[in-house]
Amino acid sequence: MRRRFLRTQKRTKPPYEAFPREYIKASISLEENKTHIENAFHHSQDVMHRELTWNGKKGLLFFLDILVDKDKVQDDIIRPILSAGEGKLEEIVHIAGIQKTSDISKAITGLLKGQCIFLTEHDDTLYLLEAFNALGRSIEEPANEKIIRGSHEGFVESLSTNLYLLRKRIKNPNLTVKYITLGKTSNTRVAVVYLHGLTNPQLIEEVEKRLQSISADSIQTPGYIEDYIEDNSFSPFPQALNTERPDKTAANIIEGRAAIIMEGNPSALIVPVTFFSFYQSPDDFNDRWHIGSFFRAVRILSFFITIVLPAFYIAVVTFHHEVIPLDLIFNVKSSLQHVPFPPILEAMIMQVMLELLREAAIRLPTPIAQTIGIVGGLVIGNAVVQASLISNTMIIIVAVTAISSFVVPSAEMSTAVRLLGFPLMIGAATLGFFGIMFGIILILIHLCKLESFGTPYFAPFAPLRIKDWKDAFIRLPVWIQNERPLDAKPQYLKREGFSRGWKRNGNKK
Repeated sequence: MRRRFLRTQKRTKPPYEAFPREYIKASISLEENKTHIENAFHHSQDVMHRELTWNGKKGLLFFLDILVDKDKVQDDIIRPILSAGEGKLEEIVHIAGIQKTSDISKAITGLLKGQCIFLTEHDDTLYLLEAFNALGRSIEEPANEKIIRGSHEGFVESLSTNLYLLRKRIKNPNLTVKYITLGKTSNTRVAVVYLHGLTNPQLIEEVEKRLQSISADSIQTPGYIEDYIEDNSFSPFPQALNTERPDKTAANIIEGRAAIIMEGNPSALIVPVTFFSFYQSPDDFNDRWHIGSFFRAVRILSFFITIVLPAFYIAVVTFHHEVIPLDLIFNVKSSLQHVPFPPILEAMIMQVMLELLREAAIRLPTPIAQTIGIVGGLVIGNAVVQASLISNTMIIIVAVTAISSFVVPSAEMSTAVRLLGFPLMIGAATLGFFGIMFGIILILIHLCKLESFGTPYFAPFAPLRIKDWKDAFIRLPVWIQNERPLDAKPQYLKREGFSRGWKRNGNKK
């Protein structure tokens, strides 16, 4: 009976609401309005109010102590009101952002955003005065996306600062920002940034539709948003590019994509994206084109090395000894002779051990993390070989695989690629080369089928668009890339004319 009662309670209990969202008309009674506001915050002690006299009437100034700039409140709001005593409030206070409302719910939301509320007796007008204290860390280079040349600025936790970094790079009135509030409890502000007239309107409509359909209580990280809006939540591949670099975000916006930036998080989500977007780095364009092309090709090669190399080794030593050169077969045989585990178990143990060391290095403080890396890489690796638990060859295979996975500029794609290696190892241990080929075919089928906001994920390879190869597998000179990639479906493909006309004119002379 008790269990049934509890189940009934869970079904019938209404969803939690942070505060009433319906329109609440302000009263002409100052005390009644004061009671509404204080009750909404349950008499929280960080909700402050100051009694002031304005136009001969008693007034109250409400603000959240921890969210406002106290110097700004004192110098730009309280002091002018005390000095003037009467007049139009908009002409007296030294605040750029002033709004009027008669909705108490809207005023309460304003308090949560760092605004002050000023109200007077016998008046149902509430004044919202901007006084937010924009505390935050200074602009620094992202620790996860370091580059050799180019800008060393990164996003911070302040949404206004992040939008400033984008405005600084794209000085265009068409750069449009649309705000959406997510989370019934957290009231997290999210900005959708795009270039009006260039970005496909259907893309913006789809992004807004997916964001506005989120009905969660709380949105704390962009990972929440990505889970809600991505096309296929069960795919191992990320379908939105997460970056902390303003220059990378601006470049994608200029190509016709949209950026989703969340308050309180130093990153942006870029949509739509393709598989090859995760292998591009700003360094590709900071170096000469043939150098950038070489390193991009190396990154894409690392994808195949990471998922195939351990599986290939397992298949060779388990089923296909004939492919080992005669000069190497005795070395490989001697290294495996005293190992008690089959190759698949060897590989699994070392891969899991590597993931444990990686997680430990991330979670621990930097000085200790460096020690963990040395202990894990040298001491444990040497010990397991001397104890004949793992072969020398397997240590080399796992080390090369780990290095290849760390080449990827995107942490999300790096993790996805490492995880894909496990099913391929199982396929290699059961069917040999046929298992590897079967696994690769399944991955390619999934990549060709996957979409990101209506964009084929494996473009420009599937569907085949050779024109877009100029900035996919390799990076040709910028002046050759005179059209935007077609994957984002921008309204204007052409982005430049012939920028080397000086050379053509010089040859004529």
